[in-house]
Amino acid sequence: MTPDQISKANAELRNQSPLEIVRWAIVQANGRAIVSTNFRPYEAAILHLCTQVQPDIPVLWVDHGYNRPATYRHAEDLKKRLKLNLKPYLPKISAAHRDAVYGPIPTMDDEEGLKQFSAVMKLEPFQRGMKELAPAVWLTALRKVQNPNRAGLDIVSEDKYFGALKVSPVFYLSDADMENYLKRHNLPNEWDYFDPVKADDKRECGLHANWGSQVLGSGV
Repeated sequence: MTPDQISKANAELRNQSPLEIVRWAIVQANGRAIVSTNFRPYEAAILHLCTQVQPDIPVLWVDHGYNRPATYRHAEDLKKRLKLNLKPYLPKISAAHRDAVYGPIPTMDDEEGLKQFSAVMKLEPFQRGMKELAPAVWLTALRKVQNPNRAGLDIVSEDKYFGALKVSPVFYLSDADMENYLKRHNLPNEWDYFDPVKADDKRECGLHANWGSQVLGSGV
């Protein structure tokens, strides 16, 4: 899509429901749509939305190995409940191996260390997954309220690095909206989630920020 077409799509989709946005995205994909997840809080909503429209949609999940037991149980529950076509991708080095060789997860004041950690444990396996699945449309659970970087995005955007149209059906939903969606559809949530590559909720892991594609392009 051209920039003008993307702007027009965003204007038209702004007042559509998340389900209508997913339907629109699946049509654009022409059989080549995926949805990504990390099973963090509220992820059941985007997975439920996507599987309602395309039950067998590939679900790309980077399991970096640092998830807590509750998150793994949550992933298994949603896999069975929604019959997810789960496509897990793991780093080339296990969490235990990495920690033994390189030490603990970098702290928040070590920005370069966190970027390298993210590149190895999350971005590289994600890149591998995107190459193998080769989607035309990548559905995400990005929301405007999550952090300042995402506030500048929109429902539809072009991801030039992965060569896909990125669509975020719940982009304008609040936490309360997401909570209500889960309750309405009797879906579970997971609050014990931990993402080691973010350090805090306001930091990007690299998948949706320019520095991520720069690190991947350097051949990490």
